Amino acid sequence: MTDPSAIQPSELDQLPDRDPEETAEWQASLDAVTKAAGPHRAAYLMRRTLERAEGSGLALPKLLETDYVNTIPTAAEPAIEGDETLELKIAAWNRWNAAAMVTRGSKYGVGGHIATFASAAWLYETGFNHFFKGKEGDGSGDQLYIQGHASPGIYARAFLDGRLSEQQLDHFRQESGGDGLPSYPHPRRLPWLWEFPTVSMGLGPLSAIYQARFNRYLTNRKIKDVSASHVWAFLGDGEMDEPEATAALALASREGLDNLTFVINCNLQRLDGPVRANFRVVQELEAQFRGAGWNVIKTLWGSAWDELFQLDTTGALVRRLREVPDAQFQTYATRDAAYIREHFFGSEPALVELGRLLTDDKIAECFKVSRGGHEPRKVYAAYRAALSHAGAPTVILVQTVKGFTLGKGFESKNANHQMKKLTVDEFKDMRDLLELPISDSQFVDGQVPYGHPGADSPEVRYLQERRAALGGPAPARRTHAIAPLPAPADKAFASFDKGSGSQSVATTMAFVRLVKDLVRDKETGKRWVPIVPDEARTFGMESLFPSLGIYSPKGQTYEPVDRDQLMYYKEATDGQILNEGITEAGSMADFIAAASAYSTHGEAMIPFYIFYSMFGWQRTADQMWQLGDQLGRGFLVGATAGRTTLTGEGLQHADGHSPVIAATNPAALSYDPAFAYEIGAIVKDGLRRMYGEAAPGEDRDVFYYLTVYNEPMPQPAKPAGVDEGILKGLYRFNTAESAGVNVAAANAPRIQLLGSGTAIHWTLEAQKLLAQEWGVAADVWSATSWTELRRDALEADEAILRGEERTPYIRTALDGAQGPVLAVSDYMRQVPDQIAQWVEQDYSSLGADGFGLSDTREAARRHFGIDAQSIVVAALAQLARRGEVKASAVKEARERYGL
Repeated sequence: MTDPSAIQPSELDQLPDRDPEETAEWQASLDAVTKAAGPHRAAYLMRRTLERAEGSGLALPKLLETDYVNTIPTAAEPAIEGDETLELKIAAWNRWNAAAMVTRGSKYGVGGHIATFASAAWLYETGFNHFFKGKEGDGSGDQLYIQGHASPGIYARAFLDGRLSEQQLDHFRQESGGDGLPSYPHPRRLPWLWEFPTVSMGLGPLSAIYQARFNRYLTNRKIKDVSASHVWAFLGDGEMDEPEATAALALASREGLDNLTFVINCNLQRLDGPVRANFRVVQELEAQFRGAGWNVIKTLWGSAWDELFQLDTTGALVRRLREVPDAQFQTYATRDAAYIREHFFGSEPALVELGRLLTDDKIAECFKVSRGGHEPRKVYAAYRAALSHAGAPTVILVQTVKGFTLGKGFESKNANHQMKKLTVDEFKDMRDLLELPISDSQFVDGQVPYGHPGADSPEVRYLQERRAALGGPAPARRTHAIAPLPAPADKAFASFDKGSGSQSVATTMAFVRLVKDLVRDKETGKRWVPIVPDEARTFGMESLFPSLGIYSPKGQTYEPVDRDQLMYYKEATDGQILNEGITEAGSMADFIAAASAYSTHGEAMIPFYIFYSMFGWQRTADQMWQLGDQLGRGFLVGATAGRTTLTGEGLQHADGHSPVIAATNPAALSYDPAFAYEIGAIVKDGLRRMYGEAAPGEDRDVFYYLTVYNEPMPQPAKPAGVDEGILKGLYRFNTAESAGVNVAAANAPRIQLLGSGTAIHWTLEAQKLLAQEWGVAADVWSATSWTELRRDALEADEAILRGEERTPYIRTALDGAQGPVLAVSDYMRQVPDQIAQWVEQDYSSLGADGFGLSDTREAARRHFGIDAQSIVVAALAQLARRGEVKASAVKEARERYGL
């Protein structure tokens, strides 16, 4: 009998026990079993009882870990519906060509990875042969997130089915000539094959979850029924250490995404060594996923282990498997049977006896070869079970040997991730193991040959027949012949052109007002996907809640606290807004799924994701790069932008650099509009370019980044003839004369003031001060995009190298402008300095370099030296260096303004 004093208090002690005597009897029974049959038998009975309770629908917490055995017993595995012999041959050819491709490329020093696909080959082959739906059938097919380092195996399969040539394989990682293959899944580099970029690690699993969620969104909103699509994400156990990899597990289970399956290849190794050297990563992942509400399937052991488990009448083998850390198990795969007998079976008498029943060959087979991930029947059973599970996503934890079939020099070795080639002798051993008809004479001058059974061989015919039955080739990306979306009515944009009169409007609010009008458009309004990371009220978007609804697969099962208010919080199964909570990473994953729906599902969607600008590029720039790789289209909106406009928030909210990071992304068109009409012009042209009639040679696969501000200012009417300048990045907003400032001397010194975003307002104030107090005429220019100006200038430079004459737009725009140029923004000077080398006039800049600080806007701008008075002093200093004003004027101005 257990000592009652040793039992820890629990939450059950707080609940009334209606029959303490019955409870005591159950506890006594457990104590009796423990005493008579041992604690392991008692634990087994308790677990079977809990499983029975769960299966009966009783509301009990689930077990987070199960024994280190397969979830699906061998007797319950369904037969594979196909020709297993031919599938074995196909897999052998793909293994060979994947290794040959990387080895042949190694002589050029381009690298590649061999061991990952070697371990995961059957995870892919089984899916391609039986499960992964292609895009030529009904619906959109399945979405496949391929593990990046396994790309050689995918190329090898495309070679076998005739989609790639030997020449292309020989240009793996050699793309500059035009026939090359990218290192990893890069849609921008190979847009007919790859759909989803999966290297950087961790972004694949996060994106897969939100892709599955967006599929439901499209279906529930009746945009397109994609309920037949399944999302498969192939991941490494080491990759799961990335925080993004597990960041959205709860979302997937909360929304019941049973259209999603993770397949985690648990070869127990990451790049430099064991994933969990002193622990067991499979058990850790099982607990993590079960705790998050996922269905977990473990496929750990091959059929050779069946005999061992049947002989394990005491449970000693299962107990030992739960004890052995991963690094030790990795060692077993490289040692002889004597070592395993001593170090594995020698831990207790029952195991010693079990080991005596096994031959050395049997032990070697189990510990060196037989893993669940290397047997197609076990993988097939796991996939079939995943697809049949309803109500929750599934994760399949598959155990493999990294470098499997590559020989003793590769298998389970810590360094195999960095090993790029096999020797000729190692290839010959591999050939013999895989039973491939490749003769020694085919190894010419030490070069390993590619292998192909022939376009009309049984293997290739079978492969193509299986893919035809499943809906065509996979992976594959399609660019659908989608009719251009009609342009929204001009009315939405025309209201911005009139200005706001005496009313002060922040550009953040101006953008939101524009979107409110655009989502009402009869033709395209339903295609807008508003995405917000729990800041809708900050950005003035709460009025969209009742009209558009917030997407939730459960609708609204409660009465909102603000139901009696006009702008109440409304959730709906067909809601249009994706209000993601406090997760910029999740919001970006949403955006990526929506931004590439034109390809994934043949449905053009128009996502706009609005966020605190500081928490966009700085936090999720890796996903913006992924977005560019995935050829996504849409509008990213950095709200409450700038280093000095967000009063009182301080260092970590003060964005002075997002345009710098955005400028590094070739697919991002980055704009810093000053006025509402500029926003209208940019959005209108963005809709045309990405979704309408793009101009010849114009890249449609871009996305826009707009910075907007929370500082209410009067919005002027749109001047005539400025659209080209707005889109190209610069136009003259006014001259000293047109601004109506009085300059005493007709030949007054003149300067050109370039301002972007909210800085235009301080620049306009400086224009007045320069005229009224210093007799200087200043023309003011609106620089809507420093980055686009720079890119145009770079293209002009490249044209010169090709022997073409072309003048950068910045030089043309400023041609004839008198005096020096002073550029000002609410960002670090590096932002306006992007164009410095192409400006023919004397050039200088002002910006908010350094960390942000908490204070008023005025104090912050004075601190950074970018307020109107600081602009005046900088302008006078520039003119003084040219001898156009007295040097004493600079000192006088500093003293007058208290600088």
